[in-house]
Amino acid sequence: MKPDTMETRHAAKPASAKAQSSSALARYRSYTRFKVGVIVALAVLVVLVSLVSIVSGTANLGFGDVVAALFGQGNSYNQIVVWNLRMPRILTAIVGGIALAIAGCAFQSVLRNPLASASTLGISQGASFGASIAIIVLGYGSAAAAYEGTASTNPYLTVICAFIGAMASTLIILALARFRDITPESIVLAGVAISALFTGATALIQYFAEDTQVAAVVFWTFGDLGRVSYRELTIMSAITLVAFVFFMANRWNFNAMESGEGTAHGLGVNVKRVRLANMLMGSLAAASVIAFCGTINFIGLVAPHIMRRFIGSDYRFLMPASALAGAVLLLLSDLIARMVVPSIVLPISAITSFVGAPVFLYLLMRGMRR
Repeated sequence: MKPDTMETRHAAKPASAKAQSSSALARYRSYTRFKVGVIVALAVLVVLVSLVSIVSGTANLGFGDVVAALFGQGNSYNQIVVWNLRMPRILTAIVGGIALAIAGCAFQSVLRNPLASASTLGISQGASFGASIAIIVLGYGSAAAAYEGTASTNPYLTVICAFIGAMASTLIILALARFRDITPESIVLAGVAISALFTGATALIQYFAEDTQVAAVVFWTFGDLGRVSYRELTIMSAITLVAFVFFMANRWNFNAMESGEGTAHGLGVNVKRVRLANMLMGSLAAASVIAFCGTINFIGLVAPHIMRRFIGSDYRFLMPASALAGAVLLLLSDLIARMVVPSIVLPISAITSFVGAPVFLYLLMRGMRR
């Protein structure tokens, strides 16, 4: 039997510490693999839902016809349906879902508020006000345009006005934050107030408008992924890509801010500058989608919350996971909008609200029980 000498006790301590370190490293790698697995599963789910969406529709194309059209085979009718009607819609859902989700994820981080999103910060309401200016005040709305699905005789001017209105909301909030030094929590309250202001202004403009112009504004606010062509999709994709790269470059700043502003300052993070830059970039991404597609609710609010339940608040993984979850949610919402009533496309904003609100309430109640 070995004597319990000083040498054996000193030799046991490093061995025990090394074993604990190896165990902690193994657990970290396992948890990291789980997060990566969730992201990969979401990417596969995006592809699967896209395939279901592209073979679904009133044109009654079989799976073989769709595959042939994707590779440039088959008759011209099938190729027009797949490439000119269904594909732009699916790609818009993917890009739009990503943009709204990453914007909401960034807003919730820099404002330290789980309710921060494009809707609660007044971005959607500002876009609606801008669209109302183009359609009613500038006179580009008509019943014929609404019937054709454009809501305006000059859709590009409507997009520009909606984009300006969306960004105006963010600039007002940031100006208040800079000159009055309001807290992040108060920024969301300011967003709610600005939302009410834009909503009231929009209602006032509609009150003095003609019926056809009011109908055109209402049609625009319904939201429609089908009004986006490849040209607009290219603009949306470029802005979304820049925003995603920017947010991923700030992932360590987001992680630091999760522990509080004091901790972030101690780690060398310029909190005010990070908040300003990410608010602007998030607003740009969300505004680009809303300006082209109309109002889309709940995607930017729900997608980050769902992913936090699965993989936590590490923004190295939360940001890409939220992006893919947003794409899945918007793809599913668009599929429901097209398939519930045959030959009628329901408003995408209504579907996202019906899908997102119950999910958010479930997550909220589950958190309260915990």
